[in-house]
Amino acid sequence: MKWSVGIEAEGDLVLSREQVVELADAVATSAGIATGIGTNRYGAQLVVQADGRDEAIERATEEFARAVATAGLPVCPIVRVEAVSEDEDLDE
Repeated sequence: MKWSVGIEAEGDLVLSREQVVELADAVATSAGIATGIGTNRYGAQLVVQADGRDEAIERATEEFARAVATAGLPVCPIVRVEAVSEDEDLDE
């Protein structure tokens, strides 16, 4: 099942447009989008395959960490995670 997982991390650094573009490029392989220009939070919305919510969050968190490293962003604490399955999305 496909899951859409939103993850946000927060730190002290205010992110530039270029930094968020680098993150967007890094999450594009997971049908992802990135946010955070001009703020001290950066995030991504990722699409992952998983059997359940916990597995989806785990997979997306791993992909997010990889993308953060690829983009050269500082590792900051994750402050928000939200996961919605394609079935839940259709029910709404």
